[in-house]
Amino acid sequence: MSSSRHGTNTSPIAVTDISPDGIWVLISDEEIFMPFDHFPWFKKATVEEILNVVEDHPGSYNWPDLDVDLGLDSIRHPENYPLKARVDA
Repeated sequence: MSSSRHGTNTSPIAVTDISPDGIWVLISDEEIFMPFDHFPWFKKATVEEILNVVEDHPGSYNWPDLDVDLGLDSIRHPENYPLKARVDA
């Protein structure tokens, strides 16, 4: 006897794992590692904050509890999007 999946995946993005070095997300059928070195906003976040992610529109993902918005290309290729920080005096 074999079993098959019923229905469709209603979540376009899901966090599949959180490790000491980063998080894994599943977007469609692609699993992508997001290292804390490139995505520091997640390093001190709670599990609940990390898991609360939504797709605002195709290819644009939002972690509302962390005020983080990322595009698919920046998730796939963070090296192309260097972090810039503003230092308040």
